[in-house]
Amino acid sequence: MYIKTALPPDLREVVDKLEAAARKAGLDFFPTIFELIDYNQLAEVASYGGFPTRYPHWKFGMEYDKIAKSYEYGLSIIYEMVINNNPCYAYLLRANSMVYQKTVIAHVLGHCDFFKNNYYFSHTNRKMLDQMANHASFVRRAINEIGQDTVETFLDVVLSIENLIDIASPYRAPVTKTDRDGLGHDATVHVPKIETKAYLDSYINPKTFIAEQKDRLEKEQKKAKNFPETPQRDVLKFLIDHAPLAAWQTKIIEIIRDESYYFAPQGQTKILNEGWATYWHSMMMEELCPLHESEIVDYCEHYSKVVATAPGGFNPYKIGVELLRHVERRWDRGQFGLEYLKCDDYKKRAEWDTKAGLGRKKLFEVRSVHNDITFIDEYLDEDFCHEHKMFIYDYDKKTGKQVISSRDFKSIKHQLLQQLTNFGQPIIAVVDGNYKNRGELLLSHEHNGVDLKQDFTMETLKNIYAIWGRPVYLETVIEEVKRIVSFDGRNHDVQKS
Repeated sequence: MYIKTALPPDLREVVDKLEAAARKAGLDFFPTIFELIDYNQLAEVASYGGFPTRYPHWKFGMEYDKIAKSYEYGLSIIYEMVINNNPCYAYLLRANSMVYQKTVIAHVLGHCDFFKNNYYFSHTNRKMLDQMANHASFVRRAINEIGQDTVETFLDVVLSIENLIDIASPYRAPVTKTDRDGLGHDATVHVPKIETKAYLDSYINPKTFIAEQKDRLEKEQKKAKNFPETPQRDVLKFLIDHAPLAAWQTKIIEIIRDESYYFAPQGQTKILNEGWATYWHSMMMEELCPLHESEIVDYCEHYSKVVATAPGGFNPYKIGVELLRHVERRWDRGQFGLEYLKCDDYKKRAEWDTKAGLGRKKLFEVRSVHNDITFIDEYLDEDFCHEHKMFIYDYDKKTGKQVISSRDFKSIKHQLLQQLTNFGQPIIAVVDGNYKNRGELLLSHEHNGVDLKQDFTMETLKNIYAIWGRPVYLETVIEEVKRIVSFDGRNHDVQKS
C-alpha cells in the first residue's frame, strides 16, 4: 500500500490503479512516496544523486548547472527520479502530461520491484535517505570546526578515488585464515613425500630434497603474510585502516566509501534495471492498464524516445528491454536445454516451439539473480546479435565517421562485457603497504588491454599520496611494456618494472 502524499486527486487515482495492476502481475515493491515537483527542484534532486540533501561540495552545484542548462537549451529532460530506500521515494515532474505521468509511475514501480528483489541490491542500506542526511550533518560540522577550504580540499582528494572499491566484496564469503593453528601459532610446514616402500624412502625422498622443499614452502608462507597478505582492491578501506589520518579525515573517507558501495549496484545493473522498468511500463500501458485511445500516439512518441539508439550508440533501455523480451520468447517457446543448444539448423531453431510457456517465470528469475555482466553473458546470443544489428564500430579518419569494423559475434560480446567490467574503469589493488620496507605504497593495475590515461594516473597518485603521506607507486602496462609510475610528493617518475 502506498503512503499517500499531497498528490492531485487524478494522479492519486492513477497511482492506486497502476499499483493494483503491478501487484496483480507479480511485482513486489516497498511502499513508495511520490512527490510532485517542478524542474528546478528535480534538477536539484538529480544533482544530489536522487537525494533531497547531501554534504556540501562544489561538484553538486556543477552538476545542477549542467542539468538545468541542458533542460533550458532543450537538449535533455529528466522525467523521473527514484531512490532505492524503504520506503522508496520517487519524484514526478509537474510539467509532464498525464500520459507521461502514467508512464513514469509505471516505470518507477518496475524500478522499485527491482531494488527490493535483485540480489545485488540486497546488501544496500534501505535507510540511506536518513544516512545521507547524517553524512551531510557531519561534513557541515567539520567545515564549521576545521574550515571550509581544508575540508573541501580533502573532499576533492577523496572524491577523485571514490571508485577504488571492491564492488564484489559485499557478496563474497569471508576469507578463512589457514596459516595459523587453533592455538594462534604459525602452522607447521609439512613437506609432502612421494609414497614408496620404507627401504626406498631415503632414495626417493632424500633429506636434501625435503630440506629444499621445506625452505621453499616456508618462504611461500612468509610471502603470504605480506602487508596486505593478498592484493586488496578496496583501496579506500586500506587507507581507512592504515593511513595516518585525523579522525575527521577517516570519517570523511568512510562516508565516501559508504556512498560508493550504495551506488555501486546501480552501475552493476543499469541495463537490466532499466530494461526491467521499461518492460513493465510498456506492459502496463499496453495490456495490464491500457491507455485511452486518445493517449496512444503521445505514449508511442515517448516510448520511441526512450529506446531510440543512434548508429554505433548504446542505449541501456533498448538493449535491456529487448534482451528481456528475447529471453521471454525463448522460454515461452522452449528454446533452451541441451537439445536446442545442439541444434545447428538455423531454420529449425527459428521455428522451435514446444509451447513451454515459461517466459514470465524466467524473467522473474533473471530479475532476481543477475547483474548486467551475467545477464549479457548468459542470454545475449548470436540470434539476438544479428536481429538487433549489433556490430563493432571504429572511427574512420578518412571519412570522419563511425564505420562497422566487425560483425563477429564473439568479438562483439567480448567487447561489450569488457566495457561493463568494473563499470569500464581500471581495476586497482593495493599490493604492498610497506614497499621497499620504507612504509611506501605499491598499487597494481590489472591490465586488460587498455592503457591507463596518463594525466588521470598522475593526478590519482598525487591524491593518494596526500592521504598516505609517503611515496606511492603503481605497477601497470604502458604501450605493452611493464612499468612503475610513482609520485614522491614532488615529482612523478616512470620506470620499467
